[in-house]
Amino acid sequence: MSARSFLLLLALGFSSLAQAFDLQQLSDQLAKPDVIHGHFIQEKHLRALPQPLTSQGTFVLAKNHGLLWLLKTPLQQDYRITAKGIARRDANGWQMLPGKSAGAEQNRLFLAVLQGDNSGLQRDFELSLSGDAQNWKLTLVPRSMLLKQVFNQINITGAELVNTIELLETQGDSTLLRMQDSTSAQPLSDAEQHDFAQ
Repeated sequence: MSARSFLLLLALGFSSLAQAFDLQQLSDQLAKPDVIHGHFIQEKHLRALPQPLTSQGTFVLAKNHGLLWLLKTPLQQDYRITAKGIARRDANGWQMLPGKSAGAEQNRLFLAVLQGDNSGLQRDFELSLSGDAQNWKLTLVPRSMLLKQVFNQINITGAELVNTIELLETQGDSTLLRMQDSTSAQPLSDAEQHDFAQ
């Protein structure tokens, strides 16, 4: 092999390594797992309170099904977020919640983020991505007037899966969500399949 062709191969190798990690690659990476189980810690920082309000629980994200958000502390409450909307479990089973609230918009957004649905996000936000597949940060700045009234910016960090989601609200409040011990190794349990089927 000539020195010139060797240098050309070397340059091609480095250029593919240096190629920027883009939104499509991130979307493909986050959409890959069929099921993700994990724990979450949510800190709600309110301007009026000196300490954040902290809640903890577990979650199950399943492709083509949605998200089970199981709050354990400070109170127990189960939520199911799907394309149909948000349901809360009570003594009579799953009950759909009204769908036109800011909270419903936030949950729809949350599902899009975790599932790597960039097309849905790009409709509502300007997206900017930095980093690589193992250490990335995605910044979302609202486009629509409705979202601009609620959020200044949303910051998401991750590696193979999402690690943190930070919501910076226009009123000065913020929410930090840390996703911990996330794994894509377990399939849905019978109980989880039943919850999604209800």
